[in-house]
Amino acid sequence: MKKYFLIAILILCTVFQTNAQSKGVKIGYIDMEYILQNVPDYSEAKSQLEQKAQKWKQDIEAKKIEIAKLKDALKTEKALLTKELIDEREEEIKFQEDELLDFQQKKFGPNGDLITQKAVLVKPIQDQVFTAVQDIAEAKKYDFVFDKASDLTMLFSAKRYDISDQVIRVITRAEKREQMTAKQVKAQEAKDALEDAASDTNPTLEARKKALEDKKKAREQLVADRKAAAETKKAEQAAKRAELLDAKNAKKTGTVPVKEKTNDDKTTSPTEANKTSDSTAVDPKAEKAAARAKLLEDRKKALEEKKKKILEDREAAKKAKEDAKNKPKTE
Repeated sequence: MKKYFLIAILILCTVFQTNAQSKGVKIGYIDMEYILQNVPDYSEAKSQLEQKAQKWKQDIEAKKIEIAKLKDALKTEKALLTKELIDEREEEIKFQEDELLDFQQKKFGPNGDLITQKAVLVKPIQDQVFTAVQDIAEAKKYDFVFDKASDLTMLFSAKRYDISDQVIRVITRAEKREQMTAKQVKAQEAKDALEDAASDTNPTLEARKKALEDKKKAREQLVADRKAAAETKKAEQAAKRAELLDAKNAKKTGTVPVKEKTNDDKTTSPTEANKTSDSTAVDPKAEKAAARAKLLEDRKKALEEKKKKILEDREAAKKAKEDAKNKPKTE
Protein backbone atom coordinates (compact mmCIF):
# COMPACT_ATOMS: atom_id res chain seq x y z
CA MET A 1 0.00 0.00 0.00
CA LYS A 2 2.79 2.43 0.89
CA LYS A 3 4.40 1.68 -2.48
CA TYR A 4 1.28 2.94 -4.27
CA PHE A 5 1.22 6.08 -2.16
CA LEU A 6 4.85 6.83 -2.97
CA ILE A 7 4.10 6.42 -6.67
CA ALA A 8 1.12 8.76 -6.30
CA ILE A 9 3.30 11.35 -4.56
CA LEU A 10 5.88 11.20 -7.35
CA ILE A 11 3.17 11.67 -9.97
CA LEU A 12 1.69 14.61 -8.07
CA CYS A 13 5.13 16.21 -7.69
CA THR A 14 5.61 15.94 -11.45
CA VAL A 15 2.21 17.52 -12.05
CA PHE A 16 3.03 20.32 -9.59
CA GLN A 17 6.31 21.10 -11.37
CA THR A 18 4.62 21.12 -14.77
CA ASN A 19 1.72 23.32 -13.72
CA ALA A 20 3.88 25.65 -11.64
CA GLN A 21 5.61 26.81 -14.81
CA SER A 22 2.36 28.01 -16.31
CA LYS A 23 0.16 28.90 -13.33
CA GLY A 24 0.01 28.75 -9.53
CA VAL A 25 -1.23 25.50 -8.01
CA LYS A 26 -3.64 25.89 -5.08
CA ILE A 27 -3.41 23.07 -2.58
CA GLY A 28 -5.39 22.41 0.60
CA TYR A 29 -5.82 19.61 3.08
CA ILE A 30 -8.26 18.41 5.73
CA ASP A 31 -7.85 16.48 8.96
CA MET A 32 -10.69 13.94 9.02
CA GLU A 33 -10.10 13.05 12.68
CA TYR A 34 -10.29 16.71 13.70
CA ILE A 35 -13.49 17.20 11.68
CA LEU A 36 -15.18 14.13 13.20
CA GLN A 37 -14.34 15.31 16.71
CA ASN A 38 -16.02 18.68 16.02
CA VAL A 39 -19.20 17.43 14.34
CA PRO A 40 -21.95 17.26 17.02
CA ASP A 41 -23.84 14.30 15.50
CA TYR A 42 -20.72 12.15 15.34
CA SER A 43 -19.62 13.07 18.87
CA GLU A 44 -23.01 12.10 20.32
CA ALA A 45 -23.17 8.79 18.42
CA LYS A 46 -19.56 8.03 19.32
CA SER A 47 -20.35 8.57 23.00
CA GLN A 48 -23.21 6.08 22.79
CA LEU A 49 -20.97 3.55 21.05
CA GLU A 50 -18.30 3.96 23.72
CA GLN A 51 -20.93 3.28 26.39
CA LYS A 52 -21.84 0.05 24.59
CA ALA A 53 -18.18 -0.95 24.37
CA GLN A 54 -17.75 -0.28 28.10
CA LYS A 55 -20.76 -2.52 28.84
CA TRP A 56 -19.25 -5.29 26.68
CA LYS A 57 -15.95 -5.00 28.57
CA GLN A 58 -17.77 -5.29 31.90
CA ASP A 59 -19.54 -8.44 30.67
CA ILE A 60 -16.19 -9.91 29.63
CA GLU A 61 -14.64 -9.17 33.02
CA ALA A 62 -17.64 -10.72 34.81
CA LYS A 63 -17.29 -13.85 32.66
CA LYS A 64 -13.57 -14.08 33.46
CA ILE A 65 -14.32 -13.89 37.20
CA GLU A 66 -16.93 -16.63 36.85
CA ILE A 67 -14.45 -18.91 35.03
CA ALA A 68 -11.78 -18.21 37.66
CA LYS A 69 -14.21 -19.26 40.40
CA LEU A 70 -14.95 -22.53 38.57
CA LYS A 71 -11.23 -23.25 38.29
CA ASP A 72 -10.64 -22.50 41.99
CA ALA A 73 -13.55 -24.73 43.03
CA LEU A 74 -12.23 -27.59 40.91
CA LYS A 75 -8.76 -27.19 42.32
CA THR A 76 -10.13 -27.28 45.89
CA GLU A 77 -12.46 -30.26 45.39
CA LYS A 78 -10.37 -32.24 42.92
CA ALA A 79 -9.10 -34.71 45.55
CA LEU A 80 -12.70 -35.60 46.51
CA LEU A 81 -14.08 -36.01 42.98
CA THR A 82 -14.08 -38.99 40.70
CA LYS A 83 -12.39 -38.90 37.31
CA GLU A 84 -15.75 -38.63 35.54
CA LEU A 85 -16.75 -35.58 37.62
CA ILE A 86 -13.36 -33.96 37.10
CA ASP A 87 -13.63 -34.44 33.32
CA GLU A 88 -17.14 -33.01 33.42
CA ARG A 89 -16.00 -29.93 35.36
CA GLU A 90 -13.02 -29.36 33.03
CA GLU A 91 -15.29 -29.70 30.01
CA GLU A 92 -17.63 -27.09 31.50
CA ILE A 93 -14.71 -24.70 32.10
CA LYS A 94 -13.47 -25.25 28.54
CA PHE A 95 -16.94 -24.50 27.20
CA GLN A 96 -17.12 -21.27 29.23
CA GLU A 97 -13.66 -20.17 27.98
CA ASP A 98 -14.60 -20.85 24.34
CA GLU A 99 -17.83 -18.92 24.81
CA LEU A 100 -15.89 -15.96 26.27
CA LEU A 101 -13.42 -16.00 23.38
CA ASP A 102 -16.26 -16.03 20.85
CA PHE A 103 -17.91 -13.09 22.61
CA GLN A 104 -14.65 -11.10 22.56
CA GLN A 105 -14.18 -11.76 18.83
CA LYS A 106 -17.79 -10.90 18.09
CA LYS A 107 -17.59 -7.55 19.90
CA PHE A 108 -13.94 -6.45 19.51
CA GLY A 109 -12.55 -8.57 16.67
CA PRO A 110 -11.48 -7.26 13.23
CA ASN A 111 -15.04 -7.76 11.96
CA GLY A 112 -16.69 -7.27 15.34
CA ASP A 113 -19.60 -5.08 16.33
CA LEU A 114 -17.36 -2.23 17.49
CA ILE A 115 -15.56 -1.86 14.15
CA THR A 116 -18.75 -2.40 12.13
CA GLN A 117 -20.83 0.10 14.08
CA LYS A 118 -18.00 2.62 14.01
CA ALA A 119 -17.84 2.34 10.20
CA VAL A 120 -21.60 2.77 9.98
CA LEU A 121 -21.31 5.80 12.26
CA VAL A 122 -18.52 7.44 10.23
CA LYS A 123 -19.96 6.77 6.75
CA PRO A 124 -22.65 9.53 6.67
CA ILE A 125 -20.21 12.09 8.13
CA GLN A 126 -17.59 11.12 5.54
CA ASP A 127 -20.15 11.62 2.77
CA GLN A 128 -20.92 15.10 4.13
CA VAL A 129 -17.21 15.89 4.34
CA PHE A 130 -16.55 14.78 0.76
CA THR A 131 -19.49 16.87 -0.48
CA ALA A 132 -18.31 19.90 1.51
CA VAL A 133 -14.74 19.49 0.22
CA GLN A 134 -15.96 19.40 -3.38
CA ASP A 135 -18.06 22.53 -2.86
CA ILE A 136 -15.18 24.41 -1.22
CA ALA A 137 -12.67 23.26 -3.86
CA GLU A 138 -14.93 24.39 -6.70
CA ALA A 139 -15.82 27.71 -5.04
CA LYS A 140 -12.24 28.61 -4.08
CA LYS A 141 -10.42 27.03 -7.03
CA TYR A 142 -8.38 24.39 -5.19
CA ASP A 143 -6.42 22.07 -7.49
CA PHE A 144 -5.74 19.39 -4.88
CA VAL A 145 -7.16 18.59 -1.42
CA PHE A 146 -5.55 15.88 0.73
CA ASP A 147 -6.61 14.14 3.92
CA LYS A 148 -3.96 14.54 6.63
CA ALA A 149 -5.41 11.65 8.65
CA SER A 150 -5.09 9.14 5.77
CA ASP A 151 -2.19 6.79 4.99
CA LEU A 152 -0.69 9.46 2.76
CA THR A 153 2.22 10.69 4.88
CA MET A 154 2.51 14.48 5.14
CA LEU A 155 5.96 15.34 6.47
CA PHE A 156 4.98 19.00 6.81
CA SER A 157 1.70 20.86 6.46
CA ALA A 158 1.35 24.62 6.90
CA LYS A 159 -1.73 25.61 8.89
CA ARG A 160 -2.78 28.20 6.31
CA TYR A 161 -3.62 25.40 3.85
CA ASP A 162 -5.87 23.58 6.34
CA ILE A 163 -9.53 23.87 5.28
CA SER A 164 -10.89 21.56 8.03
CA ASP A 165 -12.64 24.43 9.82
CA GLN A 166 -14.26 25.49 6.55
CA VAL A 167 -15.59 21.95 6.09
CA ILE A 168 -16.99 21.94 9.64
CA ARG A 169 -18.69 25.30 8.97
CA VAL A 170 -20.29 23.95 5.79
CA ILE A 171 -21.62 20.84 7.55
CA THR A 172 -22.88 22.82 10.55
CA ARG A 173 -24.58 25.39 8.31
CA ALA A 174 -26.32 22.64 6.35
CA GLU A 175 -27.75 21.15 9.54
CA LYS A 176 -28.96 24.56 10.74
CA ARG A 177 -30.60 25.43 7.42
CA GLU A 178 -32.76 22.32 7.55
CA GLN A 179 -34.61 23.87 10.49
CA MET A 180 -34.94 27.40 8.99
CA THR A 181 -37.54 29.10 6.86
CA ALA A 182 -36.69 30.35 3.37
CA LYS A 183 -36.30 33.92 4.65
CA GLN A 184 -34.01 32.82 7.47
CA VAL A 185 -31.95 30.74 5.05
CA LYS A 186 -31.44 33.76 2.80
CA ALA A 187 -30.32 35.93 5.72
CA GLN A 188 -28.03 33.19 6.97
CA GLU A 189 -26.45 32.79 3.52
CA ALA A 190 -25.61 36.51 3.46
CA LYS A 191 -24.06 36.23 6.93
CA ASP A 192 -22.09 33.14 5.90
CA ALA A 193 -20.77 34.95 2.83
CA LEU A 194 -19.37 37.72 5.03
CA GLU A 195 -17.73 35.16 7.33
CA ASP A 196 -16.17 33.35 4.37
CA ALA A 197 -14.85 36.61 2.98
CA ALA A 198 -13.25 37.40 6.31
CA SER A 199 -11.72 33.91 6.54
CA ASP A 200 -10.28 34.23 3.01
CA THR A 201 -7.88 36.97 4.12
CA ASN A 202 -4.38 36.26 2.90
CA PRO A 203 -2.76 34.28 5.77
CA THR A 204 0.73 35.45 4.78
CA LEU A 205 -0.28 39.09 5.16
CA GLU A 206 -1.94 38.29 8.47
CA ALA A 207 1.25 36.63 9.71
CA ARG A 208 3.36 39.62 8.65
CA LYS A 209 0.91 42.01 10.29
CA LYS A 210 1.10 40.04 13.54
CA ALA A 211 4.91 40.03 13.37
CA LEU A 212 4.95 43.81 12.93
CA GLU A 213 2.59 44.25 15.87
CA ASP A 214 4.84 42.07 18.04
CA LYS A 215 7.89 44.12 17.04
CA LYS A 216 6.03 47.34 17.83
CA LYS A 217 5.09 46.05 21.28
CA ALA A 218 8.70 44.98 21.89
CA ARG A 219 9.96 48.48 20.94
CA GLU A 220 7.39 50.14 23.19
CA GLN A 221 8.39 47.87 26.06
CA LEU A 222 12.07 48.65 25.48
CA VAL A 223 11.39 52.41 25.52
CA ALA A 224 9.35 52.04 28.71
CA ASP A 225 12.16 50.04 30.33
CA ARG A 226 14.74 52.68 29.38
CA LYS A 227 12.52 55.45 30.70
CA ALA A 228 11.97 53.62 33.98
CA ALA A 229 15.70 52.95 34.30
CA ALA A 230 16.44 56.68 33.72
CA GLU A 231 13.88 57.66 36.36
CA THR A 232 15.37 55.18 38.80
CA LYS A 233 18.87 56.51 38.19
CA LYS A 234 17.64 60.06 38.62
CA ALA A 235 15.93 59.17 41.90
CA GLU A 236 19.07 57.43 43.17
CA GLN A 237 21.16 60.50 42.38
CA ALA A 238 18.66 62.74 44.16
CA ALA A 239 18.70 60.45 47.20
CA LYS A 240 22.50 60.43 47.20
CA ARG A 241 22.64 64.24 47.01
CA ALA A 242 20.14 64.52 49.87
CA GLU A 243 22.18 62.06 51.92
CA LEU A 244 25.38 64.06 51.35
CA LEU A 245 23.57 67.28 52.25
CA ASP A 246 22.27 65.75 55.49
CA ALA A 247 25.73 64.48 56.34
CA LYS A 248 27.15 67.95 55.71
CA ASN A 249 24.49 69.60 57.90
CA ALA A 250 25.03 67.00 60.62
CA LYS A 251 28.76 67.70 60.54
CA LYS A 252 28.12 71.41 61.00
CA THR A 253 25.86 70.80 64.00
CA GLY A 254 28.24 68.26 65.49
CA THR A 255 25.84 65.30 65.18
CA VAL A 256 26.08 62.03 63.25
CA PRO A 257 23.09 60.72 61.21
CA VAL A 258 21.73 57.45 62.59
CA LYS A 259 21.23 54.75 59.92
CA GLU A 260 18.85 51.86 60.22
CA LYS A 261 20.52 48.89 61.86
CA THR A 262 21.00 45.80 59.68
CA ASN A 263 22.30 42.28 60.34
CA ASP A 264 25.68 43.25 58.89
CA ASP A 265 26.12 46.24 61.21
CA LYS A 266 28.39 45.86 64.21
CA THR A 267 26.73 45.85 67.62
CA THR A 268 26.76 49.30 69.17
CA SER A 269 28.41 49.44 72.52
CA PRO A 270 26.43 50.72 75.50
CA THR A 271 28.72 53.77 75.74
CA GLU A 272 28.08 54.70 72.09
CA ALA A 273 24.37 54.11 72.56
CA ASN A 274 24.23 56.36 75.58
CA LYS A 275 26.29 58.98 73.76
CA THR A 276 23.92 58.96 70.80
CA SER A 277 20.92 59.06 73.10
CA ASP A 278 22.34 61.96 75.08
CA SER A 279 23.28 63.80 71.91
CA THR A 280 19.77 63.34 70.50
CA ALA A 281 18.20 64.47 73.74
CA VAL A 282 20.41 67.55 73.94
CA ASP A 283 20.13 68.56 70.26
CA PRO A 284 16.67 68.28 68.57
CA LYS A 285 18.39 68.80 65.21
CA ALA A 286 20.15 65.45 65.67
CA GLU A 287 16.82 63.72 66.15
CA LYS A 288 15.46 65.36 63.03
CA ALA A 289 18.60 64.42 61.06
CA ALA A 290 18.31 60.81 62.27
CA ALA A 291 14.67 60.63 61.16
CA ARG A 292 15.59 62.08 57.79
CA ALA A 293 18.45 59.63 57.42
CA LYS A 294 16.09 56.73 58.15
CA LEU A 295 13.61 58.06 55.60
CA LEU A 296 16.36 58.31 52.99
CA GLU A 297 17.49 54.78 53.81
CA ASP A 298 13.93 53.50 53.29
CA ARG A 299 13.69 55.38 50.01
CA LYS A 300 17.00 53.96 48.88
CA LYS A 301 15.84 50.45 49.70
CA ALA A 302 12.58 51.00 47.79
CA LEU A 303 14.52 52.38 44.80
CA GLU A 304 16.80 49.34 44.80
CA GLU A 305 13.79 47.03 44.76
CA LYS A 306 12.22 49.06 41.95
CA LYS A 307 15.48 48.93 40.00
CA LYS A 308 15.67 45.16 40.45
CA LYS A 309 12.08 44.83 39.18
CA ILE A 310 12.85 46.99 36.14
CA LEU A 311 15.93 44.91 35.31
CA GLU A 312 13.87 41.72 35.55
CA ASP A 313 11.18 43.18 33.25
CA ARG A 314 13.89 44.30 30.81
CA GLU A 315 15.39 40.81 30.72
CA ALA A 316 11.92 39.31 30.12
CA ALA A 317 11.27 41.77 27.26
CA LYS A 318 14.68 41.01 25.77
CA LYS A 319 14.00 37.29 25.91
CA ALA A 320 10.56 37.77 24.31
CA LYS A 321 12.16 39.82 21.54
CA GLU A 322 14.78 37.13 20.91
CA ASP A 323 12.07 34.43 20.85
CA ALA A 324 10.07 36.45 18.33
CA LYS A 325 13.20 36.96 16.24
CA ASN A 326 14.11 33.27 16.30
CA LYS A 327 10.55 32.16 15.54
CA PRO A 328 10.39 30.54 12.03
CA LYS A 329 8.88 32.90 9.52
CA THR A 330 5.88 31.63 7.51
CA GLU A 331 6.05 32.28 3.84
